[in-house]
Amino acid sequence: MIRITELRLPVNHAPEELEAAILKRLSISSKDLVEFSVFKRSHDARKNSALSFIYTIDLSIKDEDKVLKKWGHDPHVRPSPDTSYHYVAKAPPELKKRPVVIGFGPCGIFAALILAQMGFKPIVLERGKQVRERTQDTWGLWRKKILNPESNVQFGEGGAGTFSDGKLYSQIKDPKFYGRKVIEEFIKAGAPEEIAYVAKPHIGTFRLVGMVEKIRQEIIDLGGEIRFQQKVTSFDIQDGQLRGLYLESGEVLEADHVVLALGHSARDTFKALHQAGVYIEPKPFSVGFRIEHPQSLIDKARLGPHAGNPLIGAADYKLVHHAKNGRAVYSFCMCPGGTVVAATSEENRVVTNGMSQYSRNERNANAGIVVNVDPSDYGGSAANPLAGIDFQRALESKAFELGGKNYEAPGQLVGDFIAGRPSNEFGRVIPSYKPGVHLTDLAEALPSFAIEAMREALPAFEKQIKGFSMPDAVLTGVETRTSSPIRITRGTNYQSLNVKGLYPAGEGAGYAGGILSAGVDGIKVAEALALDILK
Repeated sequence: MIRITELRLPVNHAPEELEAAILKRLSISSKDLVEFSVFKRSHDARKNSALSFIYTIDLSIKDEDKVLKKWGHDPHVRPSPDTSYHYVAKAPPELKKRPVVIGFGPCGIFAALILAQMGFKPIVLERGKQVRERTQDTWGLWRKKILNPESNVQFGEGGAGTFSDGKLYSQIKDPKFYGRKVIEEFIKAGAPEEIAYVAKPHIGTFRLVGMVEKIRQEIIDLGGEIRFQQKVTSFDIQDGQLRGLYLESGEVLEADHVVLALGHSARDTFKALHQAGVYIEPKPFSVGFRIEHPQSLIDKARLGPHAGNPLIGAADYKLVHHAKNGRAVYSFCMCPGGTVVAATSEENRVVTNGMSQYSRNERNANAGIVVNVDPSDYGGSAANPLAGIDFQRALESKAFELGGKNYEAPGQLVGDFIAGRPSNEFGRVIPSYKPGVHLTDLAEALPSFAIEAMREALPAFEKQIKGFSMPDAVLTGVETRTSSPIRITRGTNYQSLNVKGLYPAGEGAGYAGGILSAGVDGIKVAEALALDILK
C-alpha cells in the first residue's frame, strides 16, 4: 500500500474528482489503480474564502515499487504504515484468578474489551446502572431537579463521555495506532464509518448509548462479566500486593490484578484509596464557566462563505489567552450546536458540562472557558493529595447557592461580566442549561485570579472570533471537572508505584482526557496486565 498526504481539493468537489486527483498526483492511469481509501480528511479554515479539504489517501496500485522509487524524493508519497491492532497475549487455558476492571467508562470499556478478546474473561465492577436506566436518572435531574448520586452524568455505564459531544480526537502520541483500534471497535458497534477518516470525529450521545450496549454484549459473549451497581469501598493490600476488593454489598472479591478505571468524579473511591495507603499526588486542573453563543455566529466567523455547508458541519474553535496575572485561559470541550448540561454527582452542588448530538443542530454553541489552577492554589501536597476535591466542592456548593439552591445554575451575560455588574435579563442568547439558569453576578463563583483572567481573555478572544465577546452571550457556572484533581501515580509497568497488581488508568487516575485517550489508555493497561499474568 502507498500513502499520499496533503492532497487538496475544493470543499465542494465531485466524488470522482478525488480519484482523478490521485491519478494526477502519481502520474498513473486509471488501469493502474487497484483501490483506494480515505485515511484522513480535514479542512483548513485559516483562509475561509478558499476552503479546501486536505486528504490522506491509502491506495493499492500495480507495480508499487516502481511508483515509490519514482516519488522517493517526495515526503508526501510513502509506504502506508501498518495500522492494524495486534494482540500481545493469549490467556492460558486455566486462570487462577480473573482480572477485575473497576469502572465502565471509555477506559474501563476498552480495558475489559481487550482483556476479553485475549481470553482473560474480566469481571467489571460498575457503581452505576446500565446506560438506558442511567439516562432516565440523568433526565430526572435535568427535568425534575431530582439527583441520583449513583446514577447521573458522571456515574454509570459509558462514563461521563456518554453525555458529551462524543468527540473522538486527541493530541496524544499514538505510535502503535491504538486510537485506530478504538475507532474500529466503535464503527463495529454502530458508529458512522466517517469517524475513521474525518479530522475531528464525533458520535453524539444518542448513538453512544447503543454502541456501549453492543460492546458490553461482546465482552459478555467472550466470557466477561459486567456487574452493575457494585461500588468498591475499600482495598485489601498485603505487603504491597493487592489481594482483594471490598464491595458495598458486603462481598469480598479476591483479586490480584485490577484495572482502576475510575472517572474524575469518583471522590469517595479516591478517599478509600488514600486511606488504604495507595500513593496519590495532587495535580493541576482548570475551573471556569460555560459560554454560549449562537452557532450561526461561530459558523460565520470560522467558515465565512462556507458557513452552513453540510460537508463541513457546525464550526468549532480552540482558543487560548495568557493573562497578565500569569494564568492561562482557554476553551475546553467545545460543543458545536449543543447544550450545556447539569453534571453534578453530589447533592446540593452545581456542575456544568457540554453535550452535542451527532447532528450538532441545536441553536447554541457552547464551550468551557477555563483557567488553570495548580496544587499551590488549593493547598495540595504529598500529605494532603485530596485537597483539590475540597476546592472543587467549595466552588460547586457556592454555585448551588448562587443558582437559588434548586440545581439551577448561576449565569451572567458576557457584557455584564466584563463590566462587573449583575445581569437581570437575557438578550439574544437563551441558555440551554436545564433545570434552568438564574441570572446573578458570577464574580463570586470563582477565585478572584480566575475572574480577573477571564475578564481579560474574553475581549482578547474577540480578535480571533468576531462576536465572541458579544454583550448578550451567556456564561453559566461552574465548570470544575475538566480533569481529575489527582494522579494515582504508576510506573513504567503501568502498576501503582507502591501497590503491585493495581493498574491506575484513564481520566480518574490522571492519565487521559476524553473518550479516545481514555480508551487508548485502557488498551495499554490491559496489555500490561495480561503480560504480567503470563509471567
